[in-house]
Amino acid sequence: MANIIDGTAIAAQVRADVRAQVDAWRAAGHRAPYLAVILIGDNPASASYVRGKTKAAAEAGIESDTLTYDSSMPEADLLQLVADLNADDRVDGILVQLPLPPHIDEQKVIRAIDPDKDVDGFHPVNVGRLLIGQPGFPPATPAGIIELLRRSNIETRGKHAVVIGRSNIVGKPVANLLLQPGTDATVTVCHSRTRNLPEITRQADILIAAIGRPGFITADMVKEGAAVIDVGVNRVEDASRPRGYRLTGDVDFEAVREKAGWITPVPGGVGPMTIAMLLQNTMKAARLHV
Repeated sequence: MANIIDGTAIAAQVRADVRAQVDAWRAAGHRAPYLAVILIGDNPASASYVRGKTKAAAEAGIESDTLTYDSSMPEADLLQLVADLNADDRVDGILVQLPLPPHIDEQKVIRAIDPDKDVDGFHPVNVGRLLIGQPGFPPATPAGIIELLRRSNIETRGKHAVVIGRSNIVGKPVANLLLQPGTDATVTVCHSRTRNLPEITRQADILIAAIGRPGFITADMVKEGAAVIDVGVNRVEDASRPRGYRLTGDVDFEAVREKAGWITPVPGGVGPMTIAMLLQNTMKAARLHV
């Protein structure tokens, strides 16, 4: 039976660490770190995510404002807002909540953010820094996965890590983080065109599933004793639930937990780490702007 990796508890540890850093930073005479969050439109999921981020920021001693605009906001106006925040010395981190309305080019907006204020870690400069091992801001979810492994005392050095999924938000960056000195895993990245996928996943000491397909990873795809990190968050219809659905991951949790050595649940695994690592990036950004 697998050890359950409690992402909620570990995220609380990270947030407490950030709070201690913020308190020490302010005691040294610096202002509190400041995060500007931009929310365009009325997407309920986006609004919920933003509320969670701003609440966590406040608990960590990080000041933040949510700048809310109608979904009809012109792209040019959003780009000007980003430029104004880039130029504002009071702003340490800028977060543009995705997705954006269809008439706005998300990549153009991401490229407009000052890389040293890009606490989401999506700017091409930060992606490049990650690739070649230079200091920067790693995307929060991949960084959270590495932190989960580290704080759970799961050895990565010399281990075979298999990442299923090649997205720019999770798959590619977590593969690069696993390769970095200090983590030192041997990494295989799989995707929809990979042949003999179960054969490859059964070789994994660390298996990371980030494909958005509920229950895709079954017990026969998992090596005995492996660490299984489930990044998926999928809505599955469930009439027994008040909202008519339940959240499930990319892993068949109940079956795989009988075979794995460690496993993350959904919810309560990787998800809470995303906000915690965003706060860590914001504190890091504040140190760049003294």
